[in-house]
Amino acid sequence: MIKILKYTYVLIIGVFLLSTNKAYTQELNCIVSVNTQQIQSSDKKIYETLQASIYEFMNSKKWTNYTYETEEKIECTIMLTISSKEADQFKGTLQVQSRRPIYKSAYNSVLLNMIDKDIQFNYIEYQPLDYNEGTFTSNLTSLLAYYANLIIGYDFDSYQLLGGNPYFEKAQSIITSAQSTADPGWKGYESSSQKNRYWLIENLLNNVYSPVREAVYNYHRKGLDMLIDNAVTGKAAITASFDKLKTVHENKPGSYLMQLFFIAKTDEILNIFTNNTISTTDKTKVVDICKKIDPTNSNKYNQINK
Repeated sequence: MIKILKYTYVLIIGVFLLSTNKAYTQELNCIVSVNTQQIQSSDKKIYETLQASIYEFMNSKKWTNYTYETEEKIECTIMLTISSKEADQFKGTLQVQSRRPIYKSAYNSVLLNMIDKDIQFNYIEYQPLDYNEGTFTSNLTSLLAYYANLIIGYDFDSYQLLGGNPYFEKAQSIITSAQSTADPGWKGYESSSQKNRYWLIENLLNNVYSPVREAVYNYHRKGLDMLIDNAVTGKAAITASFDKLKTVHENKPGSYLMQLFFIAKTDEILNIFTNNTISTTDKTKVVDICKKIDPTNSNKYNQINK
């Protein structure tokens, strides 16, 4: 009896250690939701199963070779909105958002906030979401792996100059393996406006757009992260980062990568530069640049100088 109890105790401890170790390895803390308001369906259970499967896929798979502690996990959100379902085929949109903490503060800065309107995949309830890197297994797992690597790449870019390259390259590999599928969003010629999964990675790995990624690094690591310890230096770095954006805009106006930057950052820019501790010269400079690159939000930027 004693031996049995001892074995049970050791087994419980072993399971606990494994689960504890798991909590310190995975990179993502991803909130997943599946929205079905656009469709009529009597079978809601399949969507609950789909949501649980996506959650497990994003949060349980190891995406890097690094060890992440619980508090280091990347906070992100995926909302899948289903617009139609025919047999096992689902269509809809996917909103992806990621955030990163700012040093010595309780504030989280949005890094990525985008909507993919080319979502189409087949799914059978309870089917395992198998994924092998470098191989196209299914459109659903390729989509999720693509966005997992995109989220991680954006996060690395904000801490280290061009630090996201390995993960953007993995996303590019997923695009390459998906070229044979009929599902949309993977091919360059599918988007005349150059705004889909293919073009986003093309921009991120194209040297022409490197100043945008340098701006992301300067804005976050040298700027926001420095505000508590040295507000003057931090604000100067944030202001200087807009010169990088201006350079790219002059060469490649209207790029997808630049648009995503401002979708994520417009409200934050307003909060930073409406602060009275920032000089009028810097405010005017940033407003002029933002209005040229992001004219749809000109009225918002005008508030900075009021």
